[in-house]
Amino acid sequence: MTSQRTRMRLIDRLRSQGISDESVLDAMGETPRHLFVDEALAHRAYEDTALPIGFNQTLSQPYIVARMTELALQNGKPKRVLELGTGSGYQSAVLARVALEVFSIERIKPLLDKARQRLRALKARNVRCKHGDGFEGWAEFAPFDVILGAAAPETLPENLLSQLAPGGVLLLPVGGSSQKLIQVTLTDDGFEQTVVEDVFFVPMLEGVQR
Repeated sequence: MTSQRTRMRLIDRLRSQGISDESVLDAMGETPRHLFVDEALAHRAYEDTALPIGFNQTLSQPYIVARMTELALQNGKPKRVLELGTGSGYQSAVLARVALEVFSIERIKPLLDKARQRLRALKARNVRCKHGDGFEGWAEFAPFDVILGAAAPETLPENLLSQLAPGGVLLLPVGGSSQKLIQVTLTDDGFEQTVVEDVFFVPMLEGVQR
């Protein structure tokens, strides 16, 4: 169920869904998704579906992870990526293969602890994790070429925009029961916002949980 052939079937499916960046497809194929879910769900790890990881959180479906990663690479290999919502650590592990440095924030401490263990086991040394509130970003290491969120706020948190580098991109699902993946780019003329597609993510919550 977790063989290379199973992974390659997932990659073929991602290609058929329009993912064309070879570096993204390679990163998805090389990242063992079955290690990011409980053993009882490992046999479903390469299905194109979201899976529960506890604490009312989910591991995003592979298509969404690949799509957001592809969008993160549209201006070339990013130096610094800020991820809001480490979750299982899967998106962090994929980003680690295509970005120079990844800074990831998780508000739920037990999830963060597990994600750190997995990333350490995979030797993803260019990922730095923090227990914190994603709404605040990580100003200490700003500006970021890409800010990417794995949970949906009701409205766009404008303070995160101040942590974007010139030419940087914010990718965030926004909304309540109806959500859109929003892309905001910092151009010479200011912020340029576009809607990418309909999505469904868990809500982005303020504060931290121990």
